[in-house]
Amino acid sequence: LHQGRRKHEEEVQEKIEYHDGKVEEVLSDGCQILTFCDGTKKEISADKRMTTISFSNGDVKKIMPDQRVIYYYADAQTTHIAYPDGLEVLKFPNNQIEKHYPDGTQEIVFPDHTVKCLYSDGLKETFFPDGTVVKVEKNGDKIVVFSDGQREIHTAQFRRREYPDGTVKTVFCNGRQETKYSTGRVQIKDEEGNLILDK
Repeated sequence: LHQGRRKHEEEVQEKIEYHDGKVEEVLSDGCQILTFCDGTKKEISADKRMTTISFSNGDVKKIMPDQRVIYYYADAQTTHIAYPDGLEVLKFPNNQIEKHYPDGTQEIVFPDHTVKCLYSDGLKETFFPDGTVVKVEKNGDKIVVFSDGQREIHTAQFRRREYPDGTVKTVFCNGRQETKYSTGRVQIKDEEGNLILDK
């Protein structure tokens, strides 16, 4: 942007200096550049469809022809893009990307490609690169689905592990354990781990 301005400076067709220190320049290609006394520069494209504002702190705001607003925060090295439909996207220097949808849903893509979705109804889903999916309901219940087909369910009452072969192991909040094997065998242990049923 700054290199483009330097190239245009010799093509200034009109220059107006205001009493408040503002300078307005109209370039031969129709672009307009306003320079304010605080160092802020506003560049308006010839067709008036794109505006770029460069602030003295290094921040840059662009209003695009499609009405997207792109704001770059220099100190944080973060870009915020606001779309006309209400979608907002944040891009951080560590490559983390956050999307905030108009319905309240948020999607966060972490640098390791883990994706976390926060829904407006309170459901949270996390998709890990290895294929593991974790769902946390609004009430705190959690379901973990592993890439090998195993599932874990965590509630206030129990923790249950379901294996692909049909075996189900449950540990209740009082410490009692129950294992149901795919063969139909059932094994129950009490709070201390003593076997009380095996049939």
